[in-house]
Amino acid sequence: MNLSKISVTITLISLIACSNERIQQANFYAFGTRINISLYGVTNEDATNAIAIVEEYLSHANKIWHVWMPSTITDINTAIKNSKLIMISFNVEQLISQAQTLATNSQNLFNPAAGRLFELWGYHADNWFESRPPPSEELINKYLNINPTMEDISIDYGILSSNNTGVKLGFGGLAKGYIIDIAISALQSKGIRDAIINIGGDLRVIGAHGKHQWIAGIRHPRKDGILASVVMNDDESVFSSGDYERYFEYKNIPYPHLFDPRTGYPAKDTTSVTVLHNNAAQADAAATALFVAGRYWPAIAAKMEIKHVMVVRLDGRIELSKEMMKRVNLINKKEAPIMREIIQILKPISP
Repeated sequence: MNLSKISVTITLISLIACSNERIQQANFYAFGTRINISLYGVTNEDATNAIAIVEEYLSHANKIWHVWMPSTITDINTAIKNSKLIMISFNVEQLISQAQTLATNSQNLFNPAAGRLFELWGYHADNWFESRPPPSEELINKYLNINPTMEDISIDYGILSSNNTGVKLGFGGLAKGYIIDIAISALQSKGIRDAIINIGGDLRVIGAHGKHQWIAGIRHPRKDGILASVVMNDDESVFSSGDYERYFEYKNIPYPHLFDPRTGYPAKDTTSVTVLHNNAAQADAAATALFVAGRYWPAIAAKMEIKHVMVVRLDGRIELSKEMMKRVNLINKKEAPIMREIIQILKPISP
């Protein structure tokens, strides 16, 4: 995540032409993407104060979560690499503990300890989009032999250590959701009850805007525009992972940044996954894990306690969980989605 500068504009837009109620919006550009905060039914002063708190948190977050610029995470990774202990704050411990639980429940398909794999593929710098040859099979196998996971990390009385020097933390598949959860809590602490925070298309809503529920659009992974829409319930998040946002090409072959930690290569069975959940961090991690799981997503969804799932396969087929089928409104009614039950399995999934 990169937060070189935060710019903020606050504007007023009418909810509907004949309404006296208005939505107040703040637009940021941070973490390499656009952030939008919409507040309903608050005064200008209350909106300004609440947004200032969120802005302050975003400024502070970069000092913690940036993966390749000096930050708390880079300090932790340096300590792990050198087999040293490091003291961490309670907030950082909370995030790592949550990441460990989510990684375990995903059978490590969501693996924040796999930073060296992202580095191997060149996704550790600002020029990640430039064309380059993929890493050699020898380097991939060398990484797989190290097999870093969140289970390699221990925290005792605020002191972090690791028994695997190959662990390199990176929270790209969790941090957006975690930040949204904290930002929503900040808004609620200021009495904001109706709001939406959107970071690059992933969002969490609370309340509604007047008599109307918030509506989220789900991006089409292969065309311009929206694939589907979802009417959002109070205190609900929607997150998507896809192969269309962050990738580089080499000899006309795309290499997206969503890696299968079992193979060391980009996951290849899916184009996008969308999930709904009341916890944004859990939704964020689950979208990544289910993308990597491919055709085995129902089992991983069960383990991660995710009931609302929409998957778009490489061949264009749309798969929906039973609960998601009740919620999604497909823009093109000819898409003919397939309903798949979320099931629990007792043995590890196969590659």
